[in-house]
Amino acid sequence: MSKNFYMACVDVEGRRCIVVGEGAMADEKVAGLEACGAVVRRVAAGMYSRRVLKGAFVVVAATDDRKVNERVFRDAEKRGMLCNVADVPELCNFILPAVHREGPIAVAVSTGGASPALAKRLRSQIAALIRPEHAELAEELRAMRPEIKARFKNYEERRDYFEEIVRERLS
Repeated sequence: MSKNFYMACVDVEGRRCIVVGEGAMADEKVAGLEACGAVVRRVAAGMYSRRVLKGAFVVVAATDDRKVNERVFRDAEKRGMLCNVADVPELCNFILPAVHREGPIAVAVSTGGASPALAKRLRSQIAALIRPEHAELAEELRAMRPEIKARFKNYEERRDYFEEIVRERLS
């Protein structure tokens, strides 16, 4: 049975995140969290105890030990924490898409945990469409938001205004 995950971008800047595991998979998870400003504590699988979760916002288990992964997930679930067990979607309450970043633009592709390899391939193909001028436009539009929010009082007017600028600039 597959799940439909609600797609969202999570602000982890300055938040305590735990990565349980060693090796390349754990390295990748630590690097991804740190790139977004998270305060990451890494714990070797053999050193894991539920106490390390205290105060964590996000927990990632990246071990090859199914029993440790199950313990981490159970412990995080009991505490209402966001938990991802790498490469084991049935032990996740959130999953990590394949991401490409170009300035403020982030494009994420997910297969719902079915195939990380396919998600990475699609991400690479989509990434080829994102150019530096897209990132520059995104920065310009970000800078305009406060002024436009003051000028147009409702969402529909703001949306239409920004969509027109994007259409003109990217035609």
